[in-house]
Amino acid sequence: MNNQSYVVGIVGASGAVGQELVRLMHERNFPLSRLRLFASARSAGKKLTVGDETIEIEEAKPGVFADVDVAFFAAGGSVTRALAENAVAAGCLVIDKSSALRMRDDIPLVVPEINPEKLTGHKGIIANPNCSTAVMLMGLWPLHQLFGVKRIIVSTFQSVSGSGAEAVRELESQVLASVHGDPIKRKVYAPYQIAYNCIPQVDTFGEDGYTGEETKMAQESRKIMGLPDLKVSATCVRVPVVRAHSVSVCAEFERPVDLAQAREAIAAFPGAELVDEPAERKYPTPLDFAEKVKCGVGRLRIDTAMDNALSFWVTGDNLWKGAALNAVQNAELMIERGWLKPKAAN
Repeated sequence: MNNQSYVVGIVGASGAVGQELVRLMHERNFPLSRLRLFASARSAGKKLTVGDETIEIEEAKPGVFADVDVAFFAAGGSVTRALAENAVAAGCLVIDKSSALRMRDDIPLVVPEINPEKLTGHKGIIANPNCSTAVMLMGLWPLHQLFGVKRIIVSTFQSVSGSGAEAVRELESQVLASVHGDPIKRKVYAPYQIAYNCIPQVDTFGEDGYTGEETKMAQESRKIMGLPDLKVSATCVRVPVVRAHSVSVCAEFERPVDLAQAREAIAAFPGAELVDEPAERKYPTPLDFAEKVKCGVGRLRIDTAMDNALSFWVTGDNLWKGAALNAVQNAELMIERGWLKPKAAN
């Protein structure tokens, strides 16, 4: 980090990802001169404690970004579409978590361990990938660098925090209702209950039978990895886990695979932690990788259904690497390399 400090805005500060951004700003000692928190009109006026400071939430609306150097958007696609260009016009860098702009050709979609060079090509907006895509790539990318991936078949096991704080409360309330014999209320995942269940739908279905989440995994993986012809088939499942997504991956490669080399590549990759001792029952789980910077990779084995293929398991915090942390890491990297200057220095 340089010795400059920045005015940072968080749009959607009252939501699950926004709360994690606030926390990470403090815990990672981001070079702040001021932190401004924005949310909808109904949350404006509420106060959040950040370290020793109490900050009042402001309404997110046009015209509030004049002094903001970098704004993290974590309030959904409609807010991004309404306010991102206004922030850019005010000279603010926008790092956006929503899916609204990810696939636009003029907007870089960046995972800093994979394609940091794309950060230099932004025109005011940098997109953050989908949570399940980011977690999966922490295992797939180092293997691609060794063997050249050409096809992946993936199944996700996605925590309820990916649906927001209300979904977490719903899971907890359904478990308690079941224990006490009370009626189980269904709202977020209606008509299904999520407690003690798995729901093979994340997002809405398209005409091809794939959900939006499954389509995002395919499209975003191709863009981030620079592999427009990568073949991807995904099945995304919501499971009764509070925090951290897991992904089962079967990957076919261009070149013959070597298991020892694969493990070495995972262990050396900055975004991954190798946890792969099946004889000792050691492999990544959501509880172990909630609130961890790295994603866990394990269960590496030669696939028996395809040639030159590996099967493996990745687990990572969907609110961190899948959302807030990846956005903060992008900003940190831009500051470290001198690509982001505070307005006060100009």
